Amino acid sequence: MNRFHVKKGDKVEVIAGKDKGKNGKILHVLSAKQRVLVEGVNMIKKHTRPNPQKAQTGGIVTREASLHVSNVMFICPNCNRPTRLGQLILEGGIKSRICRKCSEIVDKEKK
Repeated sequence: MNRFHVKKGDKVEVIAGKDKGKNGKILHVLSAKQRVLVEGVNMIKKHTRPNPQKAQTGGIVTREASLHVSNVMFICPNCNRPTRLGQLILEGGIKSRICRKCSEIVDKEKK
């Protein structure tokens, strides 16, 4: 399993591609493909067929497509700037992510 610098629920900024500069929240992480779904970014139109079993009508649906994880950068909730993340191991072996710009702890993870 791959480990990424971002995870579900993080606010990120797109740093490459057609949606460069847009911000959004990560909806889903596809770790096997090294991709993420970002809310409101990389929108595509998908043609769907009607499915009466799911009460789904046919038509054209606009939804998010995935981006490669290297094309997004974490936005620190403390300083509100795009930044790289570092790791800090606290007492008890708890890992936490820290902002490289403001040196504040972003979150704590279990070991």
